[in-house]
Amino acid sequence: MTQPAKHTWKSKIHEVIYEADTPAGKIFDVILLILILLSVALVMLESVANMQIKYGTYFYIGEWVITIFFTVEYILRVISIKKPSAYIFSFYGLIDFISTIPLYLSFFIVGTNALLTIRALRLLRVFRILKITRYIGEGNKLTKALKDSRPKILVFLFAVMILSVIAGTLMYIVEGPEHGFKSIPVSVYWCIVTLTTVGFGDIAPVTALGQFIAMVIMVLGYGIIAVPTGIVSAEMAKKDTVEPDQKGLRLNTQVCHNCGARKHQDEAQYCHKCGSSLHYD
Repeated sequence: MTQPAKHTWKSKIHEVIYEADTPAGKIFDVILLILILLSVALVMLESVANMQIKYGTYFYIGEWVITIFFTVEYILRVISIKKPSAYIFSFYGLIDFISTIPLYLSFFIVGTNALLTIRALRLLRVFRILKITRYIGEGNKLTKALKDSRPKILVFLFAVMILSVIAGTLMYIVEGPEHGFKSIPVSVYWCIVTLTTVGFGDIAPVTALGQFIAMVIMVLGYGIIAVPTGIVSAEMAKKDTVEPDQKGLRLNTQVCHNCGARKHQDEAQYCHKCGSSLHYD
């Protein structure tokens, strides 16, 4: 039985813009990546004064051509999936939308076209296009470790802020406004800059006691920087649930046209999330 026309054209669009397994889908995604790189390059070059004077008009036209392409692509992504909200509110859907609107916003807010560099986030699709599932698995592992480490890191940062306030207040008392420590907030700023080993040098202690306190804070800074790294590393070392793509199973790039779920195993017939057939019907 012949499929209804409405399913035929939607299925073709879905296959091209969502799938990287097919020749057409791979070509489309490669073109998409090239346009993203070109768009980011145009925005960066436009910020160079002499380039803007000579080629500003061409940059502007180029940005609009690419923006219109991305707008059409976004609309096609929405209409070619059975549950548009599944794509619209997904990570990639939000990134696609945010990276499309800056040039339109420039009509109302001057300078927002510079936000087109957000499109660089769309380059994350390169992992899907090239099927580098090993790196996707490692990325998922790192993301999980960061999420599991969040409570510990937040407690640690809270403790660092308390330490900064106390040390900043102490430096305000010891050094005083005459040496650049004009207020407690300024002193806390100096303490944080020193703890992070940035050391702008705009404020520096002069008294012997102030310099001694600064040395202690500098030494503490090296230890403090290492703590978050240790927390995340410990979480990554823990034995956790292994993702399918970390078990050596190959994943395809097929996206469910019903719910937008990804990470289906090769030769999978049904979506692992909603159970719908992965074949558009």
